[in-house]
Amino acid sequence: MVKVLFVCMGNICRSPTAQGVFETLVQREGLAPRIEIDSAGTHAYHIGEPPDKRAQEAAKRRGVDLSTQRARKVRAEDFLEYDYVLAMDRSNYEDLRTICHPDYEERLRLFLEFAPQSGEQDVPDPYYGGAQGFERVLDLIEAASAGLLAEMRARHGL
Repeated sequence: MVKVLFVCMGNICRSPTAQGVFETLVQREGLAPRIEIDSAGTHAYHIGEPPDKRAQEAAKRRGVDLSTQRARKVRAEDFLEYDYVLAMDRSNYEDLRTICHPDYEERLRLFLEFAPQSGEQDVPDPYYGGAQGFERVLDLIEAASAGLLAEMRARHGL
């Protein structure tokens, strides 16, 4: 079992979208029994809340259901449990570095490392913007999800 944790700030826009998109891809490829996927936030602003309605609506238009997810805060123990802890942006990455034991730093990466063709390092936070921001986030997440799955297939023999 390979375990993946997507992390953004509040766990209501970017990371639940990444969780949903990656779950959909993994299910479509028949790999759901071999890959566990979750998401979390670096801050506790929205614990227990569902993803932002705009994120849910944008994802639903692409066939991805986020409605059952609930926000949680990332924990230092997550680095022991997950093989990949993927930060949505450099700020999240730095927040995660502060709680990551040095023995597990290789598990922490920027999610868009898996989409080098995007030319981006950070998945932008769409929270304060309009609908187009959520569409852009989905585009980036879909590209990075394909790259992540390709690496997981090669690295873990999936």
